[in-house]
Amino acid sequence: MFHIKHVDHLVLRVVDLQKMQRFYMDVLGCTLEKVQENIGLYQLRAGSSLIDLVPIDGPLGRKGGAAPGKEARNLDHFCLSVEPFDAEAIIAHLQKNGAECGSVESRYGAEGQGPSIYVLDPEGNNVELKGPPY
Repeated sequence: MFHIKHVDHLVLRVVDLQKMQRFYMDVLGCTLEKVQENIGLYQLRAGSSLIDLVPIDGPLGRKGGAAPGKEARNLDHFCLSVEPFDAEAIIAHLQKNGAECGSVESRYGAEGQGPSIYVLDPEGNNVELKGPPY
């Protein structure tokens, strides 16, 4: 038998690769880890996990159907555990960078009940930024 250790990666199909890279790298602090242009795959390091960006007009992206948007979302949301979790500073940073975010709420996650903030990326994907458990 096996057990799950953590989320390895998730894949987002994207319309505007540059805008999405700027958001995940400049606003959320991911780093570009690997580029496979021949198949249309851009892999960003997010802590111990990866966020893969796949342009919809590339080889992989064309296989996935309609572009992401309000009528064709690819997922409900994904959650990134962040530290330190200074809610006021996080919200100020997101707003300064033009990101639409919600208020701080207490939600349950892999490490237990704790604070979190939802933020929309440039293509409408819901990203949860999660603090430590109480």
